[in-house]
Amino acid sequence: MAARVQNLTEGKILSGLIKLALPLMGTSFVQMAYTLMAMMWVGRLGARSEAAIGAIGMLLWLSSTLTILTMIGAEVSVGQSIGGKRLDRARKFASHATTIAALIGTTWTLILFFCGGEILSFFKLPKDITHEAFVFLRILAICLPFQFLSYTFAGIYNGAGRSSIPFKINITGLILNMILDPILMFVMGFGFYGAAIGSVISQLCVFAMFTFLLKTNRNILGKFPFFIRPDTKYLKRIFFLGTPVSVMNSIHAFINMNLARVASIYGGHIGMLTQTTGGQIEGVTWNTSQGFSTALSAYMAQNYAANKPERGKKAYLYAIRIMLMLGVFVSIMFVLFGHQIFGLIIPDQEAMKSGAQYLFVMGLVQIFMMLELTTQGMFNGVGRTIEPAIISIIFNALRIPLAYYLASRFGIIGVWWAIAISTVCKGIILPLWFMVIYNRMTKKKRNI
Repeated sequence: MAARVQNLTEGKILSGLIKLALPLMGTSFVQMAYTLMAMMWVGRLGARSEAAIGAIGMLLWLSSTLTILTMIGAEVSVGQSIGGKRLDRARKFASHATTIAALIGTTWTLILFFCGGEILSFFKLPKDITHEAFVFLRILAICLPFQFLSYTFAGIYNGAGRSSIPFKINITGLILNMILDPILMFVMGFGFYGAAIGSVISQLCVFAMFTFLLKTNRNILGKFPFFIRPDTKYLKRIFFLGTPVSVMNSIHAFINMNLARVASIYGGHIGMLTQTTGGQIEGVTWNTSQGFSTALSAYMAQNYAANKPERGKKAYLYAIRIMLMLGVFVSIMFVLFGHQIFGLIIPDQEAMKSGAQYLFVMGLVQIFMMLELTTQGMFNGVGRTIEPAIISIIFNALRIPLAYYLASRFGIIGVWWAIAISTVCKGIILPLWFMVIYNRMTKKKRNI
């Protein structure tokens, strides 16, 4: 059985890290592409429909932050169990994570289905746009419990060092979504709601593929039950590992919902769609960083449990160098070609002008965002998920009053500068904090 998981405590560090990170980045890009694909098709229906998609995207972002609880919990607990040569514990953690995911996913689906209209009204969009968004959201809610489980399955595979499997499954779902969206929207005449139906079908297929592999193929851990009677010991560990990251991302999503509201107040529906669409375009660097962050989390989890933390540190330094090179390239593209890039998603002149301003400001701080996200993976790998949550929550929360102040003086662009300023602060403080903690922890291990 041990041969069926990926041992990250031996072998070449850089090649092992890249081999683990590339499928994770691919999976992140696939998840981003789901949203961008819908935005591109809906953008052809007009800016008002695009604003509705933007509001829905904010709620789906909040949904994804809830899935992080069990995904990170599974990823780190399974990875550390494998590093400690305890595959029996890895299976138990996997079963507990899937059980929690099913319960949280079902509860959240019911909340969105019955209360989504009231939540969407928060964005202060016109009533007809809000109503369209609510119907769209109700259709999407059908697949959310299954999506929660799919994220958790991916975390189990990542912890076992088999990140290529979630990538292959998710890319298959994306291709299906690419085929279904235009057919449902334009050929079959479902219009705006065809994008929601296409997403539901593709996400259900992703869940079915994960289930088939885990139930019929003993390639990781061995067969384990998806639903069990929880044991308090395992529940505590999963919640301890996953809750800080989930809360951090949930607060981040809630803060961005408030920023979208400010953008709507000062820029109308154009301001709203600029922030939501611009945020998706930033996924180029965000998802690359998140891929390396998740890879570092699994890499560090196994090596830390095996008392080889120096391998994790070397992997981190390799990742930082790669992030710096990519960050410079993306920043140049955003600053110089923001108008053209935004136009690929929304071919509307007013939206393109606003989007170019957004990407110019964000292009100046991409490297700092990448440093923050990459460092989070190292904290997660050693089981210290609280520290990055504290930094993220503090500086993201400061965005709201800063956005109101700057927007009142400079207009909608003030919102973008509020985001940029906090990003710089996080990108400087978090890596410095990690190095201090890492030195203390490794010194303590050497003295034991």
